[in-house]
Amino acid sequence: MENYLKQLPKLAKDKHNENKKYFDKLKKKPPKNLDYQMQEIHNVVFKKIDCLSCANCCKTTGPLFTAADIERISKFLKLKPQQFIDKYLKIDEDKDYVLQQVPCTFLDHENYCMIYDVRPKACREYPHLDRKKFNQITALTLKNTEICPAAFQAVEEMKKKMPL
Repeated sequence: MENYLKQLPKLAKDKHNENKKYFDKLKKKPPKNLDYQMQEIHNVVFKKIDCLSCANCCKTTGPLFTAADIERISKFLKLKPQQFIDKYLKIDEDKDYVLQQVPCTFLDHENYCMIYDVRPKACREYPHLDRKKFNQITALTLKNTEICPAAFQAVEEMKKKMPL
């Protein structure tokens, strides 16, 4: 997996123009059952990919933390919300709460999340392949192909299964 992760940004870059054209067409004329097909592709891809052998998302990017995330996680950690914010978060240029640093503070040495049961919504949904109205997040998916092997493989599978 480690070698594949080193190659992934280049693979994604090489496919970027092709994938962008594909998504532009998809946005103009999405298949009627796009979300259903994406759910199937999501299931197939994640049968092949074990997130614990990768954790590249946790190592290279940080999620946004909503107010609900902050409340839930701080309660789990037995901290006041402001203590949690002060200790782990910062405000980014978009005025969102994000981690002060990556890799994620809560990722352990075996790629397990130490706050898995209460993790942020952004982490629970990543890489967003099975989200409703998938055609609205194609730019995000394109970006995720550089980080997540599952996202990269899902896009490749989409192009085979749903040629446009």
